[in-house]
Amino acid sequence: PAHGVPRGPGAGAARGGHPEQREPGGGWGEFPARTGSGTGVHGVVLPRQRQAGPAGPGGSGGPGGPAGQTGRGPRQDYLDAFDGGGGGKAGDVRTTEPSAEEPGPGPRAKPEPTAEKVPVDGADKAELPAQRGNNKGRAFTGIAAAAVTTVLAVVVAGQVTEGRDNDARTGYSAPDQGADAHTGSAAKPSAVPLTYEQKMDRTYPLGATLKASGKFDTVPGFDKAPGSGQKYRYRVDIEQGLGLDGALFAEAVQKTLNDDRSWGHGGTRTFERISSGKPDFVITLASPGTTATWCAKSGLDTTEDNVSCDSAATQRVMINAYRWAQGSKTYGDKIHMYRQMLINHEVGHRLGHNHVTCEKSGELAPVMQQQTKFLDHDGIHCLPNAWPYPRS
Repeated sequence: PAHGVPRGPGAGAARGGHPEQREPGGGWGEFPARTGSGTGVHGVVLPRQRQAGPAGPGGSGGPGGPAGQTGRGPRQDYLDAFDGGGGGKAGDVRTTEPSAEEPGPGPRAKPEPTAEKVPVDGADKAELPAQRGNNKGRAFTGIAAAAVTTVLAVVVAGQVTEGRDNDARTGYSAPDQGADAHTGSAAKPSAVPLTYEQKMDRTYPLGATLKASGKFDTVPGFDKAPGSGQKYRYRVDIEQGLGLDGALFAEAVQKTLNDDRSWGHGGTRTFERISSGKPDFVITLASPGTTATWCAKSGLDTTEDNVSCDSAATQRVMINAYRWAQGSKTYGDKIHMYRQMLINHEVGHRLGHNHVTCEKSGELAPVMQQQTKFLDHDGIHCLPNAWPYPRS
């Protein structure tokens, strides 16, 4: 409907939304004059009419409608409603409210069509049949309601558009601003995962006197032996409650033992990590207290310098988690190299090698030297070294 005006209910409703009314004259024929009060459009009570005059243009039988309503028609009511009762154009017919005086022949007025199609602001033409009574008031009321409805629609549409614009500026940009789009709280930027090298270059918090649960978890997974030499199968266990990365530890063991500078140099040995089945030995990352307990089973005391050991009477090669996490003074910030030395040194014991020291100042310390405790001895200064077969 034009301008959003709802259509009238029921059968016979005109396009303008009003009930159909038959007007005297034209195709409907002559109707007798109506007396008394009646119900008009939408149930509005119309004023009582006196006996109409003779049939004619101003009487009850003429096209002008009932007595006292001379020349009224749908077009004029519509135009009056929009003109606000102001001065009319040439050819307009002025009408007045029903008179209380004695009826008589009314002035002749130019007949108006009873259901002329009048353009409404450029929209589809609406059929507006003539109405009696307070047509002008109802027309003004309808116009005002339509205007209010239109204004409300524009305001609501503007608010919806503004809300969407605000969402586009704020809500959807929240991730770019580091805020959570649902809660509005600051969101942590996504951290780029550290590489293996970066993890091995960092120290981790762990107490020098910690004694954890004493229970171990096997690090899951399988790393195939890369070489063709004598194969050694090993398992990696980590003590519960350390808060250290067991997968990182297992990766470091596999990479270190299978480096050509390690015990498989020249293809003589190769190492394979398993998590099920029977291993040749178990490399175990444990707290200082638990390390001391397992080393004591083989008659070794690790408590004095908080060191690691190969508990030869058991399957376990014990790596002290405090040293793994914090390193040693002898290596300073070279924590990656120190961890490689720890692995090679203790596995070297498992392979049958004993402690040795460097013989000249400035030489690399042998991997089987107790480098956690010292690099210098008897006036000889040794350099740190993590490999059995270092490259010259």
